[in-house]
Amino acid sequence: MELLVFGHAGARVLIFPTREGRFYDYENWGLVETLRGSIDGGYIRLFCVDGVDSESLYCTSVPPASRVDRHRQYEAYILEEVIPFMLSENGVPALIVHGCSIGAYHAMNLALRHPSLFCKVVALSGRYDLTRSFGPFTDLFSGHYNQDVYFITPNHFLPNLNEPHLLDPLRRMDITLAVGEQDPFHESNRTLSEALAAKNVPHRFAVWPGKAHRARYWREMVPHYL
Repeated sequence: MELLVFGHAGARVLIFPTREGRFYDYENWGLVETLRGSIDGGYIRLFCVDGVDSESLYCTSVPPASRVDRHRQYEAYILEEVIPFMLSENGVPALIVHGCSIGAYHAMNLALRHPSLFCKVVALSGRYDLTRSFGPFTDLFSGHYNQDVYFITPNHFLPNLNEPHLLDPLRRMDITLAVGEQDPFHESNRTLSEALAAKNVPHRFAVWPGKAHRARYWREMVPHYL
């Protein structure tokens, strides 16, 4: 697994790639450059990780249960290898998690499942229910559903989350959801926002004009929220 690191100091930002994307896309799409001032000033340090979505969520050549298993292996890699690496050097201990499109799903899912690890999540144009079809975007598990799918689907497990040791750190976290008003996943974002509100979790739900599901829009969004 490869990753790229930008910056020398500041809050550490874990950045997931988009659908079947790579660790270098964030830089190639100009998103690193939009944050150049904060990076060079030592306010943030970016850790752009690679993904395995083509082997997990989008791998239709294997059974749905195998897709879920591969996704869980990826999450273990992030928790057991990437985050310890991010924290291995002295500096600001704050951890931020961020992503666009399916990267926003990864970021939000990880933050909701492990809220004590993060102080902030910035999720742009995300999809938070992988079991539903949204326009041309089909159910990623082909109708398969069990407890394993439930626990990696934010719009399913969040409404039933009642444990104080999970809700208390969530209420302290800086949470941003941003999505285009015509984005197919707008409904998914609104549902997640309503679930957060029902749990008394403060958050920002920002709706942008149009579809706003491209790198040129994310270049505008990122300086506002990250």
